[in-house]
Amino acid sequence: MSDTSSDAAPRKVVEERGLYFDEIEMNTVYAHKPGRTVTETDNVLFTTMTMNTQALHLDAAWSECQPFGQRLMNSMFTLATMVGQSVAQLTQGTIVAQLGLTDVKFPHPLYQGDTLYTETVVTDMRPSSSRPGQGIVTMTHTGRNQDGAVVALATRTCLMWTREGHVEGARR
Repeated sequence: MSDTSSDAAPRKVVEERGLYFDEIEMNTVYAHKPGRTVTETDNVLFTTMTMNTQALHLDAAWSECQPFGQRLMNSMFTLATMVGQSVAQLTQGTIVAQLGLTDVKFPHPLYQGDTLYTETVVTDMRPSSSRPGQGIVTMTHTGRNQDGAVVALATRTCLMWTREGHVEGARR
């Protein structure tokens, strides 16, 4: 039974967000769960939406004759999903801007039906010298399939709010 009286105590609100710059810990493994099982639909939609007509993603008969013997998930889909899996835990509402992606590698293919699991390790962080209340965070994302094979690696650099800076920025 709900209490609809006007004198009911206000309820605590918990907002899902990422971590502020000052909450992030170096060399900690942030494991992003749940994993994401990738599908043929994901591959076809992403590949055609981005105008990537590579037969390796779209043509099952042709791909069967290629070295991997089947279609591969589009590597840009893999990269985007890997970064996306980190958002809720690390950057949701606490990022100012993504500054860059480097050292992107795909050492093992991701196939339709595989499940992608991502972990992130923060490898560097420093307060911004030109933007008070913000800091620069460098993180390495590692994507693995359900068998533990590394399917993607990427280094990502973000401009992040500090807790105090975000509050100050919201007041302006």
